[in-house]
Amino acid sequence: MNPASADKATEPSTTGIVISFIVPAYNEEAELPGTLRAIRSAATGYEHEIVLVNDGSTDATGPIGEEFGALLISIERRQIAAARNAGAAAARGNIFIFVDADTRIGPEHVRGAVEALESGCAGGGARLATDREIPLWGRIFFRVFTTLYFGLNLGAGAFLFTTRGNFLAVGGFDEIYFASEEIFFTTALKRLGRFRLLREPAMTSGRKLRMYSGWKIFTRSLSLIFGGPRGVMSRKKLDMWYGGEREKRIG
Repeated sequence: MNPASADKATEPSTTGIVISFIVPAYNEEAELPGTLRAIRSAATGYEHEIVLVNDGSTDATGPIGEEFGALLISIERRQIAAARNAGAAAARGNIFIFVDADTRIGPEHVRGAVEALESGCAGGGARLATDREIPLWGRIFFRVFTTLYFGLNLGAGAFLFTTRGNFLAVGGFDEIYFASEEIFFTTALKRLGRFRLLREPAMTSGRKLRMYSGWKIFTRSLSLIFGGPRGVMSRKKLDMWYGGEREKRIG
């Protein structure tokens, strides 16, 4: 990356808005460059920073973040809620946008987040679309799941936004949970005010739908649904989230 582009992106704001993009990551050397490149492009015109939280990676995740001019925070928790909270604690912005390391956003997402918060929303997110090809069963599963999930006006962890003040008011992400933490975070934000889902979907990796069988995804999903909060209070049965397997990229 050209260091000059990072300097230009963080020039003093004339609007009072400073955006902190908080990116939790574990062994994401394959996806991370595209994610960081997309954030830099999407944030053009806004004073911003990228806070990369490297949670125990054993690959080049950390050096990639530094190459892109991100503020690098290193922890050893292996927990998504803890990683997001660590990033927020180090962030200097008055707007927090959480972006997963395998998710691409565009200018419409940054602009939409800022406009939603300026209009009085407590926070928000975006619907999701998957990258590349996924199996037919995966497309059906994804369509049904997202229709039901976003129909409840819930935010997905891949892309969430709020203000610093609202984040502190709800206590951040509850670190008692190892999954579904975004549901509890969304619910807490809704107690403060409106929660808006942006119309344009963010592009997230469909790798789980390519890597795992339909049966495994279906049974793990049922386990989460019927296990309730207790089912996500440990890494047990959360191997799809914490197992660390990564898709082999071609080319």
